[in-house]
Amino acid sequence: MGRAEKVVLAYSGGVDTTVCIPYLMNEFGVKEVITLAADLGQGDELEPIRKKALASGAKESLVADATEDFVVNYAFPSIKANALYENRYPLSTALARPLIAKLLVDAAEKYGADAVAHGCTGKGNDQVRFDVSIAALNPNLKVLAPAREWGMSRPEAMAYGEKYGLSFPVKKSSPYSIDRNLLGRSIEAGPLEDPWNEPLEEIYVMTKGIAETPDKPDYVEIGFEKGIPVALNGEALGPVELITQLNDVVGKHGFGRLDMLENRLVGIKSREIYETPALLVLITAHRDLESLTLTADVTHYKRGIEQTYSEMDYNGLWYSPLKQALDAFID
Repeated sequence: MGRAEKVVLAYSGGVDTTVCIPYLMNEFGVKEVITLAADLGQGDELEPIRKKALASGAKESLVADATEDFVVNYAFPSIKANALYENRYPLSTALARPLIAKLLVDAAEKYGADAVAHGCTGKGNDQVRFDVSIAALNPNLKVLAPAREWGMSRPEAMAYGEKYGLSFPVKKSSPYSIDRNLLGRSIEAGPLEDPWNEPLEEIYVMTKGIAETPDKPDYVEIGFEKGIPVALNGEALGPVELITQLNDVVGKHGFGRLDMLENRLVGIKSREIYETPALLVLITAHRDLESLTLTADVTHYKRGIEQTYSEMDYNGLWYSPLKQALDAFID
């Protein structure tokens, strides 16, 4: 693996990425850790997260405001492609990974780091998405993944951190693993591991249960230009505002929930609950619009491209030559 002097670490403020800071310095011999938290519209208060990284030993703590970039350069191309993994999941979490990878690579260049790091374990898709994206953007950067190597349980990781002066406020731990950004939420683990267990209503935040939805429907008119959503009900809106408003309107009617057993990139099946109200309704509307505007042969041929596109997004191949070629066809 070789030694790294200066590392940019993707940082969430959670236990694993916080413990990564002293672990990188003490076990990997890293002299300087710079943390990077990405604001993708997840609604977290990022200033405490920035300060927490500094208190945990980071030399610098960066926060990148990337919400608009996320919508314009990752969500919108995916909507144009009607990208639904396994014809169901609109990739709300997967789309964030190539952007975070790009932010890491850019920060490494700016601060003269010779490596980047993430807190992914060996069980999930994200480790591959980060590793592949970083290698595509800068093959000379080393990628460190302490949590994939340390073999510690969560209590052991916390004990390790405490040895180096970190503190983890005792709070009632959620049995779920949750990821959120402006495009949606993914919820897994805990009681959801058993496919027979119906999800409890408490896990949902962006969508209402049917019993709580309005009695009357809402009509929403979405304006598209060249496959990009640009207006709601005749009012031109910026990308972030459009997604935000649509999440609210659609979510209150209970639309956008998915409960699926998906095939992970690493070869295991995973029960995932998703809430993606705006993204799912935009893809549905865009597909309908295409039925009006595309010829039969283009419509039928594009279906195969959409499947390939969604698999590439899911597998972390956003920056690959084939993905660029598919984008050119879709444009």
